[in-house]
Amino acid sequence: MFEIPSTPLSRRAALAGLFGVSALGLAACAGSNTGGGNGASATPVSSDDFAKAMDTDTELTFWTWVPDIQNEVDLFQQQYPKIKVKVVNAGQGLDQYTALRTALKAGKGAPDVCQIEYQYISSFLIGNNLLDLSGMNGFGDLSGQYPEWVWNQVSRDSAVYAVPQDTGPMGMLYRDDLLKAAGVQAPTTWDEFASAAQTYRIASPNSYLTDLPPNQAGQMIGFMWANGAKPFAYDGDKTVTVDLTGAEATQVVEFWQGLVQKDLVAVDPDFTDQWYQGLSAGTYASWLTAAWGPVFLQGTAKNTSGNWRAAQLPQFTAGGKATGNWGGSTDAVISSTKNPVAAAELARWINVEKEPAMKLATEQFLFPPLNSILQDSAFVDQTPEFYGGQKVNEVFVEASQNVNTDFEWLPFMDTVYSSYTDVMGPSITNRGDMVGALAQWETKIKDFATSQGFTVK
Repeated sequence: MFEIPSTPLSRRAALAGLFGVSALGLAACAGSNTGGGNGASATPVSSDDFAKAMDTDTELTFWTWVPDIQNEVDLFQQQYPKIKVKVVNAGQGLDQYTALRTALKAGKGAPDVCQIEYQYISSFLIGNNLLDLSGMNGFGDLSGQYPEWVWNQVSRDSAVYAVPQDTGPMGMLYRDDLLKAAGVQAPTTWDEFASAAQTYRIASPNSYLTDLPPNQAGQMIGFMWANGAKPFAYDGDKTVTVDLTGAEATQVVEFWQGLVQKDLVAVDPDFTDQWYQGLSAGTYASWLTAAWGPVFLQGTAKNTSGNWRAAQLPQFTAGGKATGNWGGSTDAVISSTKNPVAAAELARWINVEKEPAMKLATEQFLFPPLNSILQDSAFVDQTPEFYGGQKVNEVFVEASQNVNTDFEWLPFMDTVYSSYTDVMGPSITNRGDMVGALAQWETKIKDFATSQGFTVK
């Protein structure tokens, strides 16, 4: 995994989930526990037990890569003076997951609370490594505080395995000045997008309407999610579903193949020096990104301030509003904790209580999952100069309400991402047969699943 640049640092947290962890560590995380992937159950906690736990001298270890999260932790410690929290940056994405799997296998050194991206929750359910929080104080009515799709990402049946921290509903950022100069309007459908790509290419032959990076599985999966595809499923035990060649997923890849083969979009790897320079120089007139993108872009292409705007993701059906999610993370309680009540409250409090949740959204720029923040004018009504005074957060708040509800992950998304780069990547780079590569990608994932002892549906 490559390093995301430090401007702004908070975007590194949001972006880390786009890339994988070592497949070799998947089985290792289970340690000696041979239970199914349903997490470890916690005994329901009474109000008296909760009060006692939070008034007992306790030390918690919290692994997270969110910059300056000590600010929210300090607020938590003011609320609960007996609880001391040690914040540890054990690495970002890959590095932290590797360290966590090592600690779980060794049976020592694991944190009490750990930041985990949505798509990796399933992999840590293997071996019952995440505590079911459903019986903890404050979790009984928590589901109603989030969009349905967000809650579905952290729960399975009645169990709750993490607290949402930030999300990445997808939309489009575009250069208003460049589109106007080329006589192009911001497209609302994918048909309009294809026409705009051709018109823009003719008007500006040294640049493209957008870039389709060959190394970015997260973006492509987000496009599939937006189109109603359900390429992955996991029953929490030994059965997985892999369906990357279904109608909805294939429609997405066929669309992009048409643009790629006609040289109407760039095919540059993203988050590289060339790509950063392209955003600043106008090589790409738009970026199909997620809700963490607006702040990231402000730090990456400062010289273009005032020229960018935000819009909803184009649709295959005119008038549609559906989108997908790309990125975001949670805070989960590791089942080996000796202080489950305090650990659960730490995960809940910093992400749910108004003051810390608002700080995460407005000071660290994590796109909020909570309905209360998504509806708060202090967040929604911001008018950044970089976007010409547009209420960009409002655009992505609307997107968050339209993310397709049901989307699952496999318990080895690291392999899914790496095999995308190996199989789909060359077909994009060489402007070749992406649909054929899609079938090969599906086969490779199925073969891996079988080799790891999963039943593939």
